[in-house]
Amino acid sequence: MLNILILGLGGGTVSKLLRNKYPDAKITGVEIDPLMIELGKKYLDLDKYDIDIQIADAFVFLKNNRKKYDLVIVDTYLGDKVVEIARSDLAINGVTIFNRLYYGDKRPDTVRFGNRLEKIFKKVTWFYPEANLMFLCYNS
Repeated sequence: MLNILILGLGGGTVSKLLRNKYPDAKITGVEIDPLMIELGKKYLDLDKYDIDIQIADAFVFLKNNRKKYDLVIVDTYLGDKVVEIARSDLAINGVTIFNRLYYGDKRPDTVRFGNRLEKIFKKVTWFYPEANLMFLCYNS
């Protein structure tokens, strides 16, 4: 069974996409703001996708986590310290996706972040969908 972790669950849009793609996956979503969860349930049917929702600070959740995930999606800003922790929570063949802002004055910091990822993960693919830059980081 595929184990997926979403840090920055928000209203649950990503979890819905993942549930449709991986119907048998165990998906855990971490969100610090309970209002986002309420809105996700009310307007985006978040409660219909069998997500293990954790209302918690994502950084604290990672520090206390003992589980390994096949896919970790980091869709919240947690600072650079999260990189090593997120990597340690990955399964051997796991992938972490970091979503970072990439416009205006955010660009230099995002590029530095990507360069740092390349020193920590075995392989990093940079993906630029629009105003964000996504990093697909592979553990093997």
